[in-house]
Amino acid sequence: MAENLKFAVIGGGSWATAIVKMLSANLPEISWYMRNEAAIEHIKTEKHNPNYLSSVEFDTSKLHLTSDINEAVAYADYLIFAIPSAFLESELAHLTHSIENKIIFSAIKGIVPETSLIVGEHFHINYGIPYANIGVITGPCHAEEVALERLSYLTIACGDPEKATIVANNLSSNYIKTKITDDIIGTEYAAMLKNIYAIAAGMAHGLGYGDNFQSVLMSNAIREMKKFIKKVHKMKRNINDSAYLGDLLVTGYSVFSRNRMFGNMIGKGYTVKSAMMEMSMVAEGYYATKSAYKLNQSYGADTPIIDAVYSILYEEKNAKKVFKNLSDELD
Repeated sequence: MAENLKFAVIGGGSWATAIVKMLSANLPEISWYMRNEAAIEHIKTEKHNPNYLSSVEFDTSKLHLTSDINEAVAYADYLIFAIPSAFLESELAHLTHSIENKIIFSAIKGIVPETSLIVGEHFHINYGIPYANIGVITGPCHAEEVALERLSYLTIACGDPEKATIVANNLSSNYIKTKITDDIIGTEYAAMLKNIYAIAAGMAHGLGYGDNFQSVLMSNAIREMKKFIKKVHKMKRNINDSAYLGDLLVTGYSVFSRNRMFGNMIGKGYTVKSAMMEMSMVAEGYYATKSAYKLNQSYGADTPIIDAVYSILYEEKNAKKVFKNLSDELD
């Protein structure tokens, strides 16, 4: 049965494009849903996504392209969602085909704003998908490096190790190394939180802080992440594993990180609106900051970095003053 399973990727951005590339190396066909019909026609004729990772050339005979999400859902056994969390619910609103018996894997690194839930919890609570049929695909891995076929690492989380292994095997290649874990909640929260810390790292850079401060900021960020996740979902986990610390570091330091880029612009004096207008991709950490801050009102974890980023983005506090105060709190 596992040999005949069908996959669909939901999303047309850089991470969706990278996932389709990885799956194409292992599967005879993949369904790929994206809203942009012009992009679909371009891929059919030119063999690459015109808007994201345009250097990746596809064998279009392997692609079942569609702008109808119901067609993609009907096609597949495994659905991989790779769209910004802010737009997930509006896409799901178009569903008429049931997803009750589908295996759902989230490659989304954020919180659904309508429910303040991570994606796995959103599917479980609002769509009745059992946790055994929900999984997470996380890094450390940037889509741009997948496009370049640079050695990259993925962590696949699922309560059912067999399903995690199936997804891991179909994403693996000579340049993609995969491992599996059962920490669905922890890895998904880590993937959301690291975007907030990457914004903080970008802000610090934009404000003129150097590598010494950045290293202290990241050191404090991983400890803060550990405290937050422990409050949300207590279980035995090693926060220094790649899915947590590794993903945090690559997002906080990489030139490919859109969240770091967004934070850097804020640090340099851009308003939130002007920074978002200049970026062609969504910075998930912007939405995650508000959700994490609000969630922590009930959890009560000690989160000075999240609090600082929230005060700058949502309370319009002066970034220079906020980071001066933050620097006195870090150790």
